[in-house]
Amino acid sequence: MVTLLLIVGLVLPRHARVDVETRIDAHPATVFALVNDFRRHSVWSPLTATDPNARVVFSGPARGVGATVTWDGAIVGTGTQIITQSRPFEFVETAINPDESGSARTWFDIRDDGGATTVTWSHETDYGYNIVGRYFALFFAGVIERDHARGLASLKDLAETLPSADFSELKIEQLVVEATDIAYLPTRSAPEPAAISEAMGDAYFEILSFIDRQGLAEAGAPIAITRSFSGAELLFDAAIPVRGVDDSTPRDGTSVRVGRTYAGNVIRVRHVGSYRSLGATHRKIAAYLAALGLERAGDAWESYVSDPTKVPESELLTYVYYPIKP
Repeated sequence: MVTLLLIVGLVLPRHARVDVETRIDAHPATVFALVNDFRRHSVWSPLTATDPNARVVFSGPARGVGATVTWDGAIVGTGTQIITQSRPFEFVETAINPDESGSARTWFDIRDDGGATTVTWSHETDYGYNIVGRYFALFFAGVIERDHARGLASLKDLAETLPSADFSELKIEQLVVEATDIAYLPTRSAPEPAAISEAMGDAYFEILSFIDRQGLAEAGAPIAITRSFSGAELLFDAAIPVRGVDDSTPRDGTSVRVGRTYAGNVIRVRHVGSYRSLGATHRKIAAYLAALGLERAGDAWESYVSDPTKVPESELLTYVYYPIKP
């Protein structure tokens, strides 16, 4: 009997594979962000649903190749998972308990499906010559398939509640910026390009006059710091970085004031083109922050690097900054 079991075990496949697929009404960039970061996994993953009291520790990079998670729980046991491959917006592969007997790999194939996303979550375990493991795979494949189906359902629910904008083409950097002195003027405008442009023009004229009167020097490109947006009115600070501020410089005037910009962690997005398309860039940034689970830490601002009187509209360079929590 034992001999028969051994013979059958050797005939059984050494690799056990499961593939589960679903369609998600979200852009591939959003889905990729949710599977390329183990901290985002914890929001939808079957691991936390199965054993919410498990101890989970993250290490390595925040996301992408090298990102690592270890867990220890009464139900899920102990284990380690490492991202080994990451191709933006199309593929993520991880190794589970690498270098151990019965190690496994799991991967996500992410495909654009006409504005939505089809994602296949696959799992493969190599049992080698572990006969017991090969028998165990006959049962365990069904468990994995069930958990993957539940996980993809949770992933779908989460992705479809996030802001819908394709941020895959954004040129994004994460930086730490230092504070700088600015001369600024609180400004309000109707949220229309022509009205905003006129309000900014008037504000910057006042600010430049103030800089000249106070003997200050311009120290950077004009910026606009968004303070609030009600839908009917946009409130922002038109500002110009300056040098030469000292104790004699008036700081709290009735119009132009002197202050300091935000200092700390930011994402910076490079926008090239018309100012009229900046609204679309902000919507993409909102989708990016939501998908990656990044929290804002202050008001966003725009830095108008190009001089619109000298640079064609299609080539205007604007940097958009969003303060984020570490």
